[in-house]
Amino acid sequence: MLNLFENESNKNSKERPLAYRMRPRNLTEFFGQQDIVGENKLLNRAIKADRLQSLIFYGPPGTGKTSLAQVIANQTEAEFTKLNAVTSGVKDLREVIKLAKSNLNLYQKKTILFIDEIHRFNKSQQDALLPAVENGTVIMIGATTENPYFEVNSPLLSRSRIFRLNKLTSENVLMILKNSLSDSERGLGKLAVKISESNLNLIAELADGDARVALNTLELAVLTTAPSASGEIIINQKIIEESMQKRILNYDRQGDNHYDVVSAFIKSMRGSDPDAAIYWLARMIVSGEDPKFIARRVVIHAAEDVGMADPTALILAESAARAVEQIGFPEAQIPLAEAVIYIATAPKSNSVVTAIGKAISYVENNKAVPVPPHLRDSHYSGAQQLGHGLNYKYPHDYSKNYVKQNYLPPELNKLSFYNPGKMGREEKTARFLDYLKKVETKKEQSDS
Repeated sequence: MLNLFENESNKNSKERPLAYRMRPRNLTEFFGQQDIVGENKLLNRAIKADRLQSLIFYGPPGTGKTSLAQVIANQTEAEFTKLNAVTSGVKDLREVIKLAKSNLNLYQKKTILFIDEIHRFNKSQQDALLPAVENGTVIMIGATTENPYFEVNSPLLSRSRIFRLNKLTSENVLMILKNSLSDSERGLGKLAVKISESNLNLIAELADGDARVALNTLELAVLTTAPSASGEIIINQKIIEESMQKRILNYDRQGDNHYDVVSAFIKSMRGSDPDAAIYWLARMIVSGEDPKFIARRVVIHAAEDVGMADPTALILAESAARAVEQIGFPEAQIPLAEAVIYIATAPKSNSVVTAIGKAISYVENNKAVPVPPHLRDSHYSGAQQLGHGLNYKYPHDYSKNYVKQNYLPPELNKLSFYNPGKMGREEKTARFLDYLKKVETKKEQSDS
């Protein structure tokens, strides 16, 4: 029923996966997330002082959520209990809470309850936990890959401090891999593993910030490779590809090739070639590019190169970006691909870029002029006595919901920033703006 974090020294048998064996025992062995566990950071101080309040660790897989809980388990003098929200229910929670009350009343000993995948608890399960968290019977530590603001009840959120764990950097993952290779007690240090720095870097890159994936790949590569005549286990690129079940493409997210692929992706969408755009999108996905980075580029391109020719492109791009944030890969690759195809096949215009560029340049290089009185806010007390809003013409009081009046200061009336293009919706926009220049407007009879 309950899974306690047991003493890791009794759990380091070779039957355990390398990723399990290499979990950090203290903060010194914990790599990454220095913004929350670095020296003198709040969580670092709280762990060392054994002064914890309820916490929620939120972040992608393999970023150290369970490892941080393990560090706390090793550090604290409190009773440490673990539940997995997938396999546990209200009955399990009640048993933990009952035992926690007993420990607190009889021995003045706190209980820390670690709940893995807390987002899997439904509302009634979270409600059953709330009173014990509120009155301090248990100190809860929740771990989730989902945004807790969407998945965890507000009352529980308000009683917890939320720490977001970001994807590990390739450098973090590389250090974890090297540590596992040198550790003779828990890692692969007793084996004569020979792997180049570049191949270790490949594993770190392809793991995409997931330490568990990196360690599983390295372990599988080592355990399935026969030693050479000299007893060395030589790990090459082909073995890494087979172990990760992913073909390694010529794509370095920190190097020139990264920018070349992104450039080809953007130019293919701008050039209205959906097949090429989808190909470069697939290259980035398979090579482990950050989905959020791809989504940002798609949103920018929708505004920059499609713009007012088809404003729906920006709405679709933003929806795809939200899907990446809320759903994640692999499912989010479908709405992302939909947005890419829509943008590639949409009419193009960069009139928005030109308009805002010209306007910003003008504002930066010219003196600011006052807002004309008729355009000023007239809703607060005394505004009308100051002449604010006086002689403003409300467009909806006029035929065709339009009336000619100055919306710029008189000395700026000849300025023009927006020039509609001739593609898609902008063709109609241009005709409409030309029409407004010629239309005669009069106030509606009923309002005269």
